[in-house]
Amino acid sequence: MTVTALIAGFAARAFTPSELLEACLDRISRLNPAINALTAFATERAVAEAAHASRRWQQGTPLGPLDGIPIGVKDLQDAEGLPTTHGSPRFRFGAAKSDLPMVARLRHAGAIVLAKTNVPEFGAGANTLNPVWGATGNPFDPRLTAGGSSGGSAAALAADLVPLCTGSDTGGSLRVPAALCGVVGFRPSADLIAHPTRPMGWSAISVLGPMARNMEDMLLMLRACAGGNIDDPLSCSTAAERVTKLPDMPLQSLRLGVSEDFGGLPLDPAIRETFRARVAVIAPHVAECRPIDLNLGEMDSAFDILRAESFLAAFDDAHREAPEAFGPHVTANLNLGRTMTLTDRGWAHAEQTRILRRFNARMAGLDAVLLPTAPVSPFPWTQSHVSEIDGQKMDIYYRWLALTYRGSLMGGPSIALPAGRGPQGLPFGLQLLGPVCGDARLLAAARAVEALLEQDSETARPRPDPARLVPPPVDLRAIVTHPPSTGHTIGHDNLGTAV
Repeated sequence: MTVTALIAGFAARAFTPSELLEACLDRISRLNPAINALTAFATERAVAEAAHASRRWQQGTPLGPLDGIPIGVKDLQDAEGLPTTHGSPRFRFGAAKSDLPMVARLRHAGAIVLAKTNVPEFGAGANTLNPVWGATGNPFDPRLTAGGSSGGSAAALAADLVPLCTGSDTGGSLRVPAALCGVVGFRPSADLIAHPTRPMGWSAISVLGPMARNMEDMLLMLRACAGGNIDDPLSCSTAAERVTKLPDMPLQSLRLGVSEDFGGLPLDPAIRETFRARVAVIAPHVAECRPIDLNLGEMDSAFDILRAESFLAAFDDAHREAPEAFGPHVTANLNLGRTMTLTDRGWAHAEQTRILRRFNARMAGLDAVLLPTAPVSPFPWTQSHVSEIDGQKMDIYYRWLALTYRGSLMGGPSIALPAGRGPQGLPFGLQLLGPVCGDARLLAAARAVEALLEQDSETARPRPDPARLVPPPVDLRAIVTHPPSTGHTIGHDNLGTAV
């Protein structure tokens, strides 16, 4: 059931939050072993909180708009009483003493934090696996990747383990797994959701965002967690007002730009074909749907530098002290950053500004831009990353994410929407881009597009077959070498998150 339907059921006293939680725990016990999406659990606390929520609904006094809804929290984000391991042996001890502001706002709205969701080590890479919890498999085929770094969140949503999950995004960490698992992932403008653990407070490259199974549920979550925080100078306490009520944007009024390759990126030919088919479905129903040139400058080089400086700010000191405690992806980012100069940094920030202004000029008269989200379908999780696309070799492990990270450079909102199935019957995700602070208009456009896609089974959100997950077809925890420990906490108060 959707979150909106669950809330209506609570209000009508058709069922209680306790019954919902029991149903979630039952489904988790049956299906989570096959996909390994959820890691650490706060079951006892969740049961108690669900009982309190049930009494509030019985009395007609819900705590907030999400009262009694179980959620998953990405394991890069603190949730009081649960470990924040970052998927790293270095931080597999202890539990968080407080909530990240985003999580605190969700609790204030009545959400029940049930579990943490799996991530790549330190969030580096778009394939969710680490030596603490193991790998996360795609609910459509657990032998394949769920994407990353919010892979555990996307997989948990696709398998209906919990109704809502948190995510975060630098170069596609939220959008790519949403697309590969067939759910919704929203990357907001940097001021909308406070991100006080961002290592460089004045850089908008990394943001936090909500993930859900449809637009209405995602909007409920977004409105609950949006807001500012004094430790995030880019956040704004009044930004949430932008999404309190979306503008009226009927499908037939939309003016959409289309770019199938974001300025010439390689795509798997089958993905290109699927994208064109989805555009052909949308085009007759909107006011305008025309190609747009997104060759905006030296986007890859600028992102390389911005990403590397973020990783240096977050991990350089700790890596120099104990390089063996970090996996190859973090090390690759740090080594790249250590070769760069202040001149490089200055150029990258100036180029990012030029890219934004070119994008703004080409967006004139348009409500959003349509693109694919991922250039390939889900691949085996045993494969670290995509090394070649349509005959073109990738020069670094994250280059295959250019369809999403190029969009991150503009600092505006973007969203991944499920759009049926692509090659091999696996989920296919559309991406919509909007201008900086244009969150409300982008969300209204995405809601209209989703409504159209949901009218046809060929383009509607795909659902995995639970029968393929029982018994588990693969042991996703076989790679665990450093399981979580309840031993003493080791301090990492100064650790930022580069993703």
